[in-house]
Amino acid sequence: MILDGKVTIVTGAGRGIGRAIALRFAEEGSAVLLAARTRSQLDAVMAELKAAGHKAAAIAADVSNEADCEAIVREARKRFGHVDILVNNAGTLGPIKPIEEVSPREWDEVITVNLRGPFLLCRLVLQEMYQRGSGAIINISSVAAKGAFRWNGPYAASKAGLCGLTRTLAAEAARNGVRVNAICPGPVSETEMSKKLGKGLAERLKVEPEQLFSQFVERILQGKPQAVNDVADAALFLASPRAAAITGQTLNVDGGMSFY
Repeated sequence: MILDGKVTIVTGAGRGIGRAIALRFAEEGSAVLLAARTRSQLDAVMAELKAAGHKAAAIAADVSNEADCEAIVREARKRFGHVDILVNNAGTLGPIKPIEEVSPREWDEVITVNLRGPFLLCRLVLQEMYQRGSGAIINISSVAAKGAFRWNGPYAASKAGLCGLTRTLAAEAARNGVRVNAICPGPVSETEMSKKLGKGLAERLKVEPEQLFSQFVERILQGKPQAVNDVADAALFLASPRAAAITGQTLNVDGGMSFY
């Protein structure tokens, strides 16, 4: 098992991509601290992990809250002693509107969860990783950070900012043995966020969601959406010793939508 003995924090772990990453990392030997806002979802994932005999703990927390971020890291150390890997996956889609209709409050809510949250958690684990001389941080960004799509200004800006934060952290952390990378998934049809986006766009364009999604997927080189396990496998690779020479990168897991 390539993560045997490691300890991983996964935010947004109650469903979708975060759940898939937590399960995949646990299968490969890592103890996992699950964090999400919804306790019932955390309990369901915990039940899966415990049934399989994996080491796991959970905490209901909101990454937009500084005290909650401190509680997440504190709980991981309390349960497992240290933190080897941080996966910043928690995110929110925000309003599906043109910029002139987005309120400052809506803008701030998205930036706070998608960008400030990862910043808060990174700063809490970096010193420990530096002292140990090892660690990995994986930020889940989005194809929206690289493409030009309508009606997702706050989300796109937050995810582009997360890519920028990834590069800066990688530059600062590399000589201390810590690697920092990002993943930019394409459309992951299984997730609640993807369904919400599809519904919102369909309403604006006055078309059926299924028709819109089919047209969107047709423009992907592989002609199909991504699955949560596609993203989880990429995260596992970046967290593992197999990616020892990879840092400061944004890995597209999008079936061929972006090329930089």
